[in-house]
Amino acid sequence: MRGLLLAAVMLGTVSAAHAADMPDLPILRGSVSDGLSKSTHNWDGFYVGGHAGYTADATDFSQSVVGLTNYIFRDSVLQGPTSTWSLLNKTNTQSTHFGGFIGRNWQWYDAILSLEGTYSAFNNMSTSTSGSNSLVIVNPPGEVRAPGITNNYAVSLTGAATAQVKDMVTLRGRVGWDGGDFMPYAFMGAAVGRMDVSRTVTSVVSLRTDTTTTDLFGNTTTTLGAWGPVPAQSGTQGQHRTNTYAVGWTAGLGLEYCIWSGLFARIEYEYVRFSPVMNTQVTLNNARLGLGYKF
Repeated sequence: MRGLLLAAVMLGTVSAAHAADMPDLPILRGSVSDGLSKSTHNWDGFYVGGHAGYTADATDFSQSVVGLTNYIFRDSVLQGPTSTWSLLNKTNTQSTHFGGFIGRNWQWYDAILSLEGTYSAFNNMSTSTSGSNSLVIVNPPGEVRAPGITNNYAVSLTGAATAQVKDMVTLRGRVGWDGGDFMPYAFMGAAVGRMDVSRTVTSVVSLRTDTTTTDLFGNTTTTLGAWGPVPAQSGTQGQHRTNTYAVGWTAGLGLEYCIWSGLFARIEYEYVRFSPVMNTQVTLNNARLGLGYKF
């Protein structure tokens, strides 16, 4: 009996010493999550901030003066052939911009949903282009002519257009991920831009009528006429809109970093495409940095 008691005491002493030598693992002090959980940041709440950046503007003027040429040649056999002419090109320009943003985050675990409004003002972001085209149109479709008559229309068009984007507002929905002090996000929404757009075109049309006759012996003779102006289809048309609004859509990617407490910085890329104004379409690529505060 004494031997069994002595053996039990010795076994307990050895077990206690062995336990004291084991590493202090988190799983031995509590649940597994106490030692393995990551540090998260509370992104939920209202926020406000400012931003500044760089914009690349791509403006498509290829169809800008089509409406004006259609008006000049309305009810004329020249409207069809000239409606496909592209006088102007696509142009590019660059500018800086600055503005602000305000929004609200809703956080569920690591997922973050946001609704955000932004305003951006552009620094003299204007682009323009000009061009010309000329062609002789022979017997245009739809024209009624006497037998042996050939009408030659010498049409010359000269056009110019200008577009300046002044500022814009956007309403964007964001989807983000809580990466601790970092939050990457994607967004998409609607955009409204304020811009000045102008266009002008000048047409000069001359007509030469040639006459072809055949004598009794089958000999054919063509008599060339003299060129003469066509005042009804010659002239200048212009149009200008100031502070007109263009709706569009926006999408992009961004990353926010919590600097301290509610103060955060962001970097962002944004693509904006506006609907055409007077057949002139503007596309923007914005890169910006921002600084904000979440309440």
